[in-house]
Order: sequence, then C-alpha cells, then structure tokens
Amino acid sequence: MGTPIRIDDDIYLAAQRVAGAERRSIPQQIEFWALVGKTALENPDLPVEFVRELLISKHTDRALAEPFDLKPAKKAAAKTRSPRRRG
Repeated sequence: MGTPIRIDDDIYLAAQRVAGAERRSIPQQIEFWALVGKTALENPDLPVEFVRELLISKHTDRALAEPFDLKPAKKAAAKTRSPRRRG
C-alpha cells in the first residue's frame, strides 16, 4: 500500500534526475535511497557503496549472470612462469 508523504522539493528534483538514469520511477528511487540508508545504518561496518551494490544485485535478473570459473592456484601460477634458458 502506498502512502502519500511530503518531501522537500530539492529531494524530489534530485530523485527525478537520478530515477531516469537508473530506470526507476521517482517513488521507486526515493524508496531505494531510503532502503540503502536504512540498511547502511543497520550495518555501520559496511561501506555504503557496498550496501548499494548488494541491494541492486538482489533485484538483478539471475539469467544475466555469467559463470565464474575458479582455477586452482598451482595451475594458474605454472602457466605464468616463463621458461628458463640454459647455457
């Protein structure tokens, strides 16, 4: 359920500018800022940018994700060594 609230004109205009760039409506942008702020206050040990990216990733389509192949450290290190010359 949505509840009408009064907000400062400067906050509204800032949300209007950012909302278009981030493909959100103005109310969605203000809700997102509130969620980032609330989450950051609840987790003061985490950087705000980390909190922001984490919240964005929670709403990202997982079908767009690419698998990450973690190779064993020994094999990766062996490939980077250059051959020694004898002589």
